[in-house]
Amino acid sequence: MSENCSHNCSACGEECSSRSSPKIEKKALNPASSVKKVVAVVSGKGGVGKSLVSGLLAVSLNRSGIKTAMLDADVTGPSVPKMFGLNTPVIEENGMLKPVRTKTGIDVMSLNLLLEDETSPVVWRGPIIAGTVKQFWTDVFWDNVGVMVVDMPPGTGDVPLTVFQSLPVDGIIIVTSPQDLVSMVVEKAINMAAMMNIPVYGIVENMSYIECPDCGKKIEIFGTGNSDKIAAKHGLEVLARIPMNSSFAGLCDSGKIENADPGFLDNAVKKITES
Repeated sequence: MSENCSHNCSACGEECSSRSSPKIEKKALNPASSVKKVVAVVSGKGGVGKSLVSGLLAVSLNRSGIKTAMLDADVTGPSVPKMFGLNTPVIEENGMLKPVRTKTGIDVMSLNLLLEDETSPVVWRGPIIAGTVKQFWTDVFWDNVGVMVVDMPPGTGDVPLTVFQSLPVDGIIIVTSPQDLVSMVVEKAINMAAMMNIPVYGIVENMSYIECPDCGKKIEIFGTGNSDKIAAKHGLEVLARIPMNSSFAGLCDSGKIENADPGFLDNAVKKITES
């Protein structure tokens, strides 16, 4: 560790063993596949709506005319197929797995699309889960994808480390909620990205407020969030504030997330496409 260490890797310019990550070769796609850009959606902890943001982001990118795909890296808690109303099993074709396509043309690969029963628990140890995520990248036919959205599991454990080290991630979006406790763990995700030399596109604050149906007033039921402070501290931008809205939950539960209007993620889409 450097004598000048500030214990904040995202703001530190020192090169030391604590900052350096092991040099692991990125896994190559199979020759038949093409993915131009990879965006990982992460959260410091569970329950902040990371999968919802991942799904809405994919819908927004797809509507903008970009060929979009989703890789569900949350292997033990896969929710992407449910949101998109997918229950068609993945098939093998020409020695590769073929992702399932949604109604609007988003290609999806998730472990739940490989299980006979979507409610079957995945009781696997970390290395097996990490290996599965790598296979979703290398053994799947990704057909001319413009942007791949990777729905990550929460935290900074085995799978996020595997994705950052093995996939050519161009940048990440961090999902948070207004509570101060969540803000603390968000910084862990930011610092991990800095340690892995992965750019952070910005922060999306979910459950930011509710809107009164009578007067339209925004009510911050969790208090004013700390997202602006964290973003300023690390030189980042708050790309969106998503309200608590029962319609989102209803669309996800019914497999109709593609019917949502995720216009509040326009800044995130712009950031991704212009980077």
